[in-house]
Amino acid sequence: MTAAPRVPVLNAANALTLLRLVLVPVFAASVIASEMTHVGWRIAACLIFVGAAFTDLADGWIARRFGLVTSVGKVADPIADKALTGVALLLLSFYDQLPWWVTGTILLRELGITALRFWVIRHGVIAASRGGKIKTALQTLAIVWYLWPMPAPLDLVGPWVMGAAVAVTVVSGVDYVVRALRLRRRHSR
Repeated sequence: MTAAPRVPVLNAANALTLLRLVLVPVFAASVIASEMTHVGWRIAACLIFVGAAFTDLADGWIARRFGLVTSVGKVADPIADKALTGVALLLLSFYDQLPWWVTGTILLRELGITALRFWVIRHGVIAASRGGKIKTALQTLAIVWYLWPMPAPLDLVGPWVMGAAVAVTVVSGVDYVVRALRLRRRHSR
């Protein structure tokens, strides 16, 4: 029997995850510099956020396509995602662009699911569901909508997109809890 090839921790996929982590404070500094009133800094913050969010798509694709999946990447990738989204939501609420209950609901779900992942990890990994992927896409779109200085009629779309993001966040969180409980029950027999 041939052993599986050892994947180096320092690879392109993990480098993109690390880049996303490095971009979080750069993004935060741009939002703070903008105070959500300076158009140039808001655009810069939005573009940094989009670039960082793009690394999430790219690192996963690269890891799967080229067989570069590592334990480090499996842990670091969701941390980087939650750091980027969490900082964005906290800053949007701090600058009164987004109600605090929205930020609290999303962050509570994310922290709860992270804790749940660690609770079931010895029984298996629960793959991201379609709902989880839709949640991420809607959250990203909503955050971009809030960051970009939209003209008056279009700025009304942001709350609707964020509302959809919150609904899918809650529903996909419940789905994740159900799948985690099933996995744990199956392995405890």
